[in-house]
Amino acid sequence: MLDHDGVRETATVLRGAGPEAILQWAMGVFAPGRVALCTSLQVDSLVLLDMAVRITPSIRILTLDTGRLPEETYSLIDTVRERYDVGIEVVVPDTNELQDLVRQHGLNPFYKSVDLRLACCDVRKGRPLARALQGLDAWITGVRREQSSTRAQAEVIELDREHQGIVKLNPLAHWTDDQVWAYARAHDVPLHPLYAHGYTSIGCAPCTRPIGPGEDVRAGRWWWEHSDVPKECGLHMNLRGPWVQDRAGGA
Repeated sequence: MLDHDGVRETATVLRGAGPEAILQWAMGVFAPGRVALCTSLQVDSLVLLDMAVRITPSIRILTLDTGRLPEETYSLIDTVRERYDVGIEVVVPDTNELQDLVRQHGLNPFYKSVDLRLACCDVRKGRPLARALQGLDAWITGVRREQSSTRAQAEVIELDREHQGIVKLNPLAHWTDDQVWAYARAHDVPLHPLYAHGYTSIGCAPCTRPIGPGEDVRAGRWWWEHSDVPKECGLHMNLRGPWVQDRAGGA
């Protein structure tokens, strides 16, 4: 596993490299099964999946099923499996943790407060991902700097201190929306049907809506919260701020 100095040196080597070159490097450095691509079934990570299976058809692929995804997302999982002839590991929440959350706070706690929304994200996404990443040396994400201000400092390779210090690769970190969509069209990458209905960032069904003219691309996520709350679920950043109190209470 790479340490801090190794990641810093590698970042220098990979600076300016395209995403395919970064993926090629990762497949050569990390043992098979010790690196995984995590896809949300949105265009960014599906572009990476398309690139990755061209390099290593047997690459390990993970996706999170929160139990509240749009039906279109579930259908797309099967479409991607068939299109690329790949296995996709569907990672689900722990039943006991989910039951505790619902018992204490109801089925839709995310509408009640930011704290409870983050608790729901933690149970349905954060903790399942942490369990899935155990035993891995690296994971690959579709994070891009242009997606939001909270991701503006993302590097193509980082140490993920939230997940035992494994390597986190963001091969598209420096790509623009135009580059992502141009690749998707050129390679006929399967696309989420909700993009055609005004969605620009797609998560759980109750927490996602289409955006209006002039709105930020992530404005459709948790739109009922006040504007200073990061439009994040905690998978890609450690959320701390005045909106966070104690998320431990049964969640």
